[in-house]
Amino acid sequence: MNTRTERIMKALEERGLSQMLVVDPMSIYYMTGIYIEPYERFFGLLLRKNGEHVLFLNNLFTIPDGVELKQVWYSDTDPVMDYVMEYIDKGSKLGVDKDIKARFLLPLMENQAATGFENSSLAVDLTRGIKDEEEKDKMRAASKVNDQAIARFRELVKEGITEKEIADQTLEIYKELGAEGFSFDPIVSFGANAADPHHMPDDTVLKAGDVILFDVGCIKDGYCSDMTRTFCYKEVTAKNKEIYNLVLNANRSAIAKIKPGVPLCELDKTARDIITEAGYGEGFNHRLGHFIGLSEHEFGDVSLTNETKAEPGMIFSIEPGIYLPGDTGVRIEDLVLVTEDGVEVLNSYTKELQVIE
Repeated sequence: MNTRTERIMKALEERGLSQMLVVDPMSIYYMTGIYIEPYERFFGLLLRKNGEHVLFLNNLFTIPDGVELKQVWYSDTDPVMDYVMEYIDKGSKLGVDKDIKARFLLPLMENQAATGFENSSLAVDLTRGIKDEEEKDKMRAASKVNDQAIARFRELVKEGITEKEIADQTLEIYKELGAEGFSFDPIVSFGANAADPHHMPDDTVLKAGDVILFDVGCIKDGYCSDMTRTFCYKEVTAKNKEIYNLVLNANRSAIAKIKPGVPLCELDKTARDIITEAGYGEGFNHRLGHFIGLSEHEFGDVSLTNETKAEPGMIFSIEPGIYLPGDTGVRIEDLVLVTEDGVEVLNSYTKELQVIE
């Protein structure tokens, strides 16, 4: 099919597998360029060592003309898993997607469609975690739009406005800048609301002395962006300035450490130690980062427990934060690309503390 599929097949072979049934729509899109949201219906791609891969489709689905893959179509009343079993090598183990529903997997198991079944999602997930050159360029473009957007969002801030009033204007701005839509619902938080890392915009009115936290992202050419910037309104309290500078130091220090071969857990520890030593360790209540690409959260993270070593092509977030419930919160997030000899930060919008008048 293509280089991406070849890489996945090689990863399967290294795990002793000659076939895999993939059902995650985004993973199928990654390999085929065909995206379908199947809802309750079955949509699957059977990868086979002989290269004769098979795509299973409901008659309600539509795909572009000229798709060279073997296609098996079925109706709502057809026994679709019987069709799938016709193409599985019953004398070999079958790798299965971690997302496959029990109502599809159990019939395969009960009918002994293969000699065994193994969760082989890592073969796909780890491959997707190393971006190729086309993906890198698309991620750069998505982050460029996000940089432009955050500058526009800053201009929306004014006395008397609510979080929701700002959030409601963000989609139009993204589309004006060439994005297809959100990669996730925007987070806009004023004051104490910023202490909730996943606060959803409400009718809170902005007041002097508040921090303003934007955690926003868009989709551009199918790829996701994600960034967080925290501003202050009218004035900067001593507490807000203190924690802002700590978070900024943690962000920059973790990024400075990135290069091939560095365990991802060391990046988290670098940022976490700075915040903990300043007495705010309990206020940093999440991992340092997550992988991103076609999906806003992909397999893999930057956490204290992940000993995976950084490899060229990985793209993930670096987003330390300090959250003081009932008081305030600060988070600063960039997306980074691991290069052959270091790191490329995909976001260029300033991280210096800004006071919006």
